[in-house]
Amino acid sequence: MARVFMTESASVAPDDVRIIRALQIAPRASFAAIASALGLTEGAVNRRYRRLRADGVIRVAGVVNPGALGQSRWLVRLRCRPGSVTAIAEALAKRDDVNWVALSAAGCEITCATQSRTREQREDLLGQRLPRTAAVIDINAFAMLRQFLGGRAHYWSALQGTLSPREEAALGSGGSPFTEFPVVTREPLRLAPEDEKMLDALAADGRASLVDLATAAGLTPGRVSRRLDVLLQHRVVHIDVEIAAAALGYHARANLWLRVHPSAVKSTGRILAQEPEVAFAAAISGPWNIHAVAHCRDLDELFEFTSDRIGSLTELQSMEVSPVLRHIKQAGTRLSGDRLVEPSSARARR
Repeated sequence: MARVFMTESASVAPDDVRIIRALQIAPRASFAAIASALGLTEGAVNRRYRRLRADGVIRVAGVVNPGALGQSRWLVRLRCRPGSVTAIAEALAKRDDVNWVALSAAGCEITCATQSRTREQREDLLGQRLPRTAAVIDINAFAMLRQFLGGRAHYWSALQGTLSPREEAALGSGGSPFTEFPVVTREPLRLAPEDEKMLDALAADGRASLVDLATAAGLTPGRVSRRLDVLLQHRVVHIDVEIAAAALGYHARANLWLRVHPSAVKSTGRILAQEPEVAFAAAISGPWNIHAVAHCRDLDELFEFTSDRIGSLTELQSMEVSPVLRHIKQAGTRLSGDRLVEPSSARARR
């Protein structure tokens, strides 16, 4: 169902939202291709994109999927002593192997997600560093078992209807690019040193040209193009369009922890994946067998969503709604207030 966007920020105009949606569908499309699809000029698309990026509304970046490299992914909930939570959250956000950090539960709980590239890196964080932190009262770690929704923001269906079917088709949209898949592949891909260099360049700027990627990797543009296609097809990396949700009028975010009958985990996860408010959904280990992240305009909308639509699911046994007080990092991008902050490596490339 199409949704009407009434942004509270004067800096985000309707055409800006259309450009954001176009980038979700085709994040590496040229400004000329986006302009042609949307009926705008190439110069206007270029200017609006650069302003949205400078204002911290969007960021396009290549995000590595550790599951394609044979490594599991984990969600972690930390209960901390009063007065220590901010320092611990900031320390976690500085780590490359932690790509999502949020504060909730009156500022005494941290929720984070790991993206460790090696088993040693994961065990160092979960088995050594966090348990030894005196300010941490309790740790609960949940392995992601199946991802129903997530990755680049095209999957966030709240933006569906922003463009017409004809405009989306002009950008190459064949529907949602997300297909449910195991978190850890059975045939992990090995990365060459050139791959690592290219991935570093994409992490700084997901729209980096083939020439720039070739320079970073020490390859020809043709070889970089072919290798990038392989990495994308094997889900080693996806080009993520991160959005500062508050800039589009979404001010209430929450972690949803659901317990459903084991036989209904798949069906419930797939239902959640179709909800416009849900930006992420996965089956997890532990007492809560589904975790989801919801974006709503305010707490009243969050209440209506969780009580009417989620609460009416027939197989739901119990649910915890944990509003996010402060989002510190999402998909590897730091936030300052409600705006995205590009890393210094990205700013240096601009």
